Amino acid sequence: MLYNSTENKNEVVSASQAIAQGISKDGGLFVPQSLPEYDTDVLQSLLKLDYKGIAKKVFTDFLSDFTAEEIDDCVEKAYTAEKFGGSNPAPLVFKSYNGNETNILELWHGPTCAFKDMALQILPHLLTKSLKKTADGKDAVILVATSGDTGKAALEGFKDVEHTKIIVFYPELGVSPMQKRQMNTQEGANVKVCAIEGNFDDAQTGVKRIFTTPEISSKLAENNMMFSSANSINWGRLLPQIVYYIASYCEMVNAGKIKLGDKINVVVPTGNFGNILASYYACCMGLPINKFICASNSNNVLTDFISTGVYDKNRKFYATISPSMDILVSSNLERLLYKLSGNSDTTTREWMTALKTDGKYEVTAEVKDAVSSVFYGGYCDDVKTKETIAKMYKEENYLCDTHTAVAIAVYDQYISETGDKTPTVIASTASPYKFSKSVLSAVNDGSELPDSEFDMVDMLNSLTGVEVPAPLASLKDKEVRFSDVVKVNEMPDYVLKALGVN
Repeated sequence: MLYNSTENKNEVVSASQAIAQGISKDGGLFVPQSLPEYDTDVLQSLLKLDYKGIAKKVFTDFLSDFTAEEIDDCVEKAYTAEKFGGSNPAPLVFKSYNGNETNILELWHGPTCAFKDMALQILPHLLTKSLKKTADGKDAVILVATSGDTGKAALEGFKDVEHTKIIVFYPELGVSPMQKRQMNTQEGANVKVCAIEGNFDDAQTGVKRIFTTPEISSKLAENNMMFSSANSINWGRLLPQIVYYIASYCEMVNAGKIKLGDKINVVVPTGNFGNILASYYACCMGLPINKFICASNSNNVLTDFISTGVYDKNRKFYATISPSMDILVSSNLERLLYKLSGNSDTTTREWMTALKTDGKYEVTAEVKDAVSSVFYGGYCDDVKTKETIAKMYKEENYLCDTHTAVAIAVYDQYISETGDKTPTVIASTASPYKFSKSVLSAVNDGSELPDSEFDMVDMLNSLTGVEVPAPLASLKDKEVRFSDVVKVNEMPDYVLKALGVN
C-alpha cells in the first residue's frame, strides 16, 4: 500500500515514509491510495480475536512495508495490561441516557488517562522502525501542538526513546490545570515543553509553518535530524484509531447487542476531526456504520460546516470547560474533503489555500450533500455540558468528563431531532479527573470548591467513590520542569535553541 499527499498526488510514499515524515513537503496530509475491504467474512473472523489481534490485522493491511514480526513487536509493546489496566485497552460500558441505551467506549485507560494513548503508545514503535527503513540514521524531532491531551500522551510515549527528541507547544490559558501539570512535570532527557501566548490554532499553525520552512529543515539536516509529527496529521497517529472502532463493533456483536452486519451510529466529541475520521475510514473499509455524529462545544465550526458546506474560522473563539475541543481549524477534515472530492488534490489544495488566506472556504454542492448524508453535527455550551455530567451521575451512577458529556448531550439532541434509535457507540475520551474542577462543580451539592486542583480531586473522589487513576494521583508530588512561555512568532527560534542548532 502506498500513500500520497492530499495536495499533491505526485508525492507518493511508502507507509514507513509517511509515518517518518509526518506531513507532506507541500503541507498536505498523507492518505492511503486505497483502503482494504472488510466484508462479512473478514468481520466474522475478527470476532474471535482480542484487541491486539484486531490491531495486528489492521496494521498488516495498511503497513505493507512492515514485516509481521515488526507489527507484532509494536502491538505487543504498546497495548500491555500494565499500561492499560487490563487485556482490553478500550472497553465498552453499557449505560443509558434519557431512556436511550448508550454504549460508552472508554478510551482513557492508558498512562495519561486520555484517548490519545491509544495511538501514542504505539506511534513511537512505528516511528522508530520507520526511521530505520527510511531516514539513514537521522534522529527524529517530534513537534507537537496540543490542546491538552495529545501533548502529554506524546511526551509519555516518546520519553527517552532513542534517536528521538520531542518538543510540545500548548496554549498557556487553553488547557486544564491537570493537563498543564501533566506536561510541565514530564520526565525524560529528550523532552521539551513550552506554552505559547495564543490558542491551539495558533500553536498548530506555528508548528505547520516550522515543518514547511526549508531553512529550518536544512539546519536540522546538517545536524543529522529530521522533523516528524505526533499530531493526528501523522498517519501513524490516525491508523491506530481505526482499530478501536472495529474492536468496539466486534464487542457489541459478541455481547449480543447487535448481530453481525447490523449498522451502528458513532458519536465522537470532536475538535481536530481525527477521531471521528478514523471511524469514517473504518466504515469505508466495510464496518457497518449508519451515521457519524460530530459533537462540538461552543466552538461549533464543524457543526456549521456539516449543515451549510461553508467552513469559516472567522468567528469568536471560546475557552470552554472541554478545552481539547477548543479548535477552529480542524486539520483532519482535509483528508475527508480529499476523499469526497474524488481524490482531487487540486480542489483540496484550493480549499486549504482559501482557509489560510481568507479563513474560510465553501465546498461544492456534491461534497456538501455527501457530508450531510452521513454526518450529523451538533454542539452544546458549558451549562449543558455540566447538566449532562450531573444527570449521568445521578441517574446512571456514571461519572464522565466534560468532553464525553458533550458527546452524550449532542447524541440526545440527535435522537430528539431524528428519532433514530440505531445502536450507538459514544467515544469517551478522557478521565473525569483530568477536568476535576468542572466535573466536581457539576455533581457536588453546592459546597464551596477548594482552591487546589489536587484538593478538588480528593473531594471528587470522596463524593463519588470513583477511583483516581494512579498516573494523575502521582502528579501532586512531581517537580515542575518546564515553565517557558513564548509568542507564536518566537516558536521557530525556540525549536532551534532547544535542539542546539540555532
